[in-house]
Amino acid sequence: MFYDVRTYTCHPGTIKKHLAMYAEHGFDTQRKHLGDPIVYAQTETGNVNSYLHIWVYKDAADRATRRAALQADPAWHTYMAKSAEAGWLISQENRLMTPTPFFKP
Repeated sequence: MFYDVRTYTCHPGTIKKHLAMYAEHGFDTQRKHLGDPIVYAQTETGNVNSYLHIWVYKDAADRATRRAALQADPAWHTYMAKSAEAGWLISQENRLMTPTPFFKP
């Protein structure tokens, strides 16, 4: 099992606008191809300009297949163009993680 942990940081004062745009234009398209994330959360303390989401895949091949389908979807390209035009994101960190041997989800 693979966990794709993605952390994004927005310019101060823009996270609400960014998440609203994603909710309207990106979330359904992403879920269509990747399934439901196990977490989609906004930071409450610490860097309040950041949020993260975690997607689960059977393995690297499953992730590659689903992400290729997402990248081929014109609706995803439309959302990505809107996001780039808005310019609210500062950074993105992606980590692929596997469960420890003693954790059984």
